[in-house]
Amino acid sequence: MSRATDDTEVDYRRLAASIRAWGRELGFGAVGIADVEVGEAVQRLRRWLAHGRHGEMDYMARHAHLRADPTRLLPGAIRAICVRLDYRPRADGADWQDREWRRLADGTQAVVSIYARGRDYHKVLRARLQKLAARIESEVGAYRYRVCTDSAPVFETALAYKTGIGWRGKHTLLLSRDAGSMFFLGEILTDLPLPVDRPADEHCGTCSRCIDACPTRAIVAPYELDARRCISYLTIEHKSAIPVELRPLIGNRIYGCDDCQLVCPWNKYAQTASLPDFDVRHGLDRATLIELFSWSEQEFRARHAGSAILRIGYERWLRNLAVALGNAPTSPAVVAALSARADHPSALVREHVAWALARHASARAPATPAA
Repeated sequence: MSRATDDTEVDYRRLAASIRAWGRELGFGAVGIADVEVGEAVQRLRRWLAHGRHGEMDYMARHAHLRADPTRLLPGAIRAICVRLDYRPRADGADWQDREWRRLADGTQAVVSIYARGRDYHKVLRARLQKLAARIESEVGAYRYRVCTDSAPVFETALAYKTGIGWRGKHTLLLSRDAGSMFFLGEILTDLPLPVDRPADEHCGTCSRCIDACPTRAIVAPYELDARRCISYLTIEHKSAIPVELRPLIGNRIYGCDDCQLVCPWNKYAQTASLPDFDVRHGLDRATLIELFSWSEQEFRARHAGSAILRIGYERWLRNLAVALGNAPTSPAVVAALSARADHPSALVREHVAWALARHASARAPATPAA
C-alpha cells in the first residue's frame, strides 16, 4: 500500500501514542517503535552461519540478505512497530513453573512447549497486527506497510530491543522486566516517520541459569546458541534422524523445550495471555507419551488443526515420541507401544523405534555376574 497523506497533516507523536493504545486494545502486552537499522545483528548472524550453527535451517542463510535490510521486504520502510503478545495459558496458576518441572521429571508424560499448546500463534498474531495496521490506515489514510511474524525474515529480537520492549537474554530470547520471556513478537514495517523509542537496559548481570540448565548444552556461550544441539530445533526444524548422542538428553520433550525459560528469574513476572487462543487444547498439558503415540495420522491432523504442531507432520511427531518413549521408564506398556510401530512404513520412524526398543531391552537384560 502507498502513503497518500501529506506528512504536514499528521501529528506523528500523537499517532504513536494512539498506536500504543490501539495495540493494548487488541491484546498486545507492549508496543514500541524503532528505526530499521540492524547492523550489529547482521554481523552476529553471519558469524552464526559461518559456524554452521543453523543446522538444516537453510532458509536462514538463503534469506540473510533480507534480514540485513528490511527495505528489501518493504521498499521505503523506515520504522518497525513492534508488539509483544503474551502466551502463558490463562488458566495457569502461580505454581506453573513447579508443575512444568514435575512433568519433566515424570518420564511417562509428554511435554510440549507451552507456546504450542494452544492455537498457531502465527495466525493469531498476524490477524491482530493486520487489525492494528488497518486502524492506523483509518486514521492517516493509505500508507506503505507490511505485517511480519517470525515466518518472515526479520530480526525481531533486535528490533524489539531497540523499541525498549526488552533486552536479548543469554539464551538469545528477548527478556522483559515485567513479562519475562513467555511472549511472541510481531512487527509492522512502515514508511510512516513515527518517533522512535529508547532501547531497553539489560538486566541479566552475572546470572547463567539458562546456560547451566540447557539439557544438551546448546547455549555454548552467553548470547550464543548452537541450534544443532537445541531441543526446540531438533524436535521441530530438524527433518532427518536425531543424532543418537543427543536422544537420551531430550528426555520426554516431544515438541520444543522451555528449560532455559523455566529457570530464568525474570519469568516469575511472565504474564498470562489476554486471549483465549492460547488456552491448552486436547489436554496437551497432561497427556502421556503412550497416549499421543497411539494417535493415527487422521487423529494427529484433526487434533492439531489450527496448531503450530501440525507443521512438523505425522512422521516427525512419531519420531519425537519414539525418542521420548526410549527415555521413559521401562514397562510392558511402553515396550508394547513401541513394538506396535516397529514396522511403520517410514524408515525414519522405524529407526527411532528400534533405538528406543534397544534401550528398553538393555534395561531389562539381567546383569552379568562378575567372574
